[in-house]
Amino acid sequence: MTNNGKTSDNLVLLVCCGNGCNANKGGEVFEALNKKLKTLGTKAVAGIKVKAAAKATGCHGLCEDGPIVRIVQDEVMANPTMKSGKPITGDIAYYRVKPEDAGEIINALAAGKIVERLLYKSEAQKTMLPLDENPFYAPQHKIALRNAGIIDPVDINDYCQRGGFEALKKVLSMNSESIISEIEKSGLRGRGGAGFPTGSKWRQCAGFEENPKYVICNGDEGDPGAFMDEALLEGDPFSVIEGLAICARAVGAVEGFMYIRDEYEFALKRVYRALEKAREKHFIGKNILGSGWDFDISVVRGGGAFVCGESSALMASIEGRVGEPRPKYIRSVQRGLWDKPTVLNNVETLANIPYIIFHGASHFKKLGTEGSTGTKVFALVGKIKRTGLAEVPMGTTLKQLVFDVGGGIPEGRTFKAVQTGGPSGGCIPASLLDLPIDFDTLDNYGSMMGSGGIIVMDDRTCMVEVARYYTNFLAEESCGKCTPCREGLRRMLEILTDLTEGRGQKGDIERLEETGATMKEGALCGLGKSAANPVLSTIRYFRPEYEAHLKDKSCPAGICPKLTSYIILKDKCKGCGLCKKACPLSGISGEKGKLHVINQKFCVSCGSCRSACPFDAISTKGGKS
Repeated sequence: MTNNGKTSDNLVLLVCCGNGCNANKGGEVFEALNKKLKTLGTKAVAGIKVKAAAKATGCHGLCEDGPIVRIVQDEVMANPTMKSGKPITGDIAYYRVKPEDAGEIINALAAGKIVERLLYKSEAQKTMLPLDENPFYAPQHKIALRNAGIIDPVDINDYCQRGGFEALKKVLSMNSESIISEIEKSGLRGRGGAGFPTGSKWRQCAGFEENPKYVICNGDEGDPGAFMDEALLEGDPFSVIEGLAICARAVGAVEGFMYIRDEYEFALKRVYRALEKAREKHFIGKNILGSGWDFDISVVRGGGAFVCGESSALMASIEGRVGEPRPKYIRSVQRGLWDKPTVLNNVETLANIPYIIFHGASHFKKLGTEGSTGTKVFALVGKIKRTGLAEVPMGTTLKQLVFDVGGGIPEGRTFKAVQTGGPSGGCIPASLLDLPIDFDTLDNYGSMMGSGGIIVMDDRTCMVEVARYYTNFLAEESCGKCTPCREGLRRMLEILTDLTEGRGQKGDIERLEETGATMKEGALCGLGKSAANPVLSTIRYFRPEYEAHLKDKSCPAGICPKLTSYIILKDKCKGCGLCKKACPLSGISGEKGKLHVINQKFCVSCGSCRSACPFDAISTKGGKS
């Protein structure tokens, strides 16, 4: 392997063993590479020193093309300055690696060659060697994810080699005011959804004299399609632990909790192991690094209730009570966990803290916008070519994220909308793709930053059904404590269901708007106040689609089964028979090479035939007859 004409004589193999890649045998790839390395021995690797074993890392980001194996120079690992940013030029990245590819990879490495077929290929079929050439990674700048995909998540020496716990050492000689002031100057806002200034929250809590005080890491990520916090906890748990410890030092807390949803079994295992290692090295526990300061962290496993992402409901759950929110006339920074001053921060927020303390607020503020500094991690999912985790500077436009990072819409379809902020977020149409992604801009256009979920939709998406789906999710997840949320969601769900099934009545759209406005004003917590966003934003930007469901009893996108019927177009059908094979009720007839026909008596409008047709020969017509 060469780098700019120079031979690299000390290499490390980094294997993505995040949850997504493990589902595609990432763990088996890791084991196969180690087995092959052990069989070869160092002498067989012609003049190239390879570490004795491959390294199992967290998520590399590009989940669409995993498992990923990255071959880097050893100096990438030794990075005491906690450098963030783009991947170092000169590495090799292999994609969609299978266990049986291990031998070919190691043999090629020993011979100083490259396995061409495993390299990333652009749409023009140009092969791309290092990560920084890959269009998915090129626009990114990593701060929260600076170690994910590079370190062994449970090897504390790996973390320390990258500058880990240097920020914690630094704050041990700082007073509370200095620590909080640095976070305030950075402009860091909470990455869990609300976007509240982190430093301001810390200062308020530190100002109360009542003890004990508590700090909490919110890892109860419940948004459909979101996995940012999960990937961080799996790929770099030490940065979150260090961030929580710095928070505790700043506000004077004696105990911390990491509230992690129970479904994140893999992340939980790594967090438990990381906490053990941190105690062994005296970064948490009694007399931290000989400073005389005691602080320890416990893990609480959340039961999966979406409402427990709300701060007061989460604290009630930790206390062993039902996870219900309370009125916030008294904030948790004054009376939180067990009625004591408490700071709660999201996983990603805490991962940024060591970086800010180590480099300083001014360095962090170089990225982002005036009101939304730094970077944001997004989970790109839905109708998009490159799904995965991406971290970009605040202020990056939706268009850059969807088309430059995500690669645009697959199968030649047309972009229709993007939902930001999870179930309580809004849907942004194609006409607003140039909007910068920051807390205030998204809020002004009826959506929200949320925790960072980005769900991309194409022209085959029914926006009324999207609103119904999220309203149904939120209705099930509502704790039911307050009337506006409990009854408002149920009523909106009834109306949306009627619209998608052809029973819509005059005035339904206006009733949805009125109910949504009432919920925004009267709901008890953030979930209820934002729960109407999917409905209100889709009415705002896609009203003609609602009117078609209401007046014409038809679904323009061809998604709602009771409003849609399918026909095969004579001029496009090639008689390939794929639609016939896909039909679950054998409702399509036709001979090979000849026009196929849908029997409307059997058709349930499931859309399987349209999805299977490679020639776009299946279309919808009017309302269902």
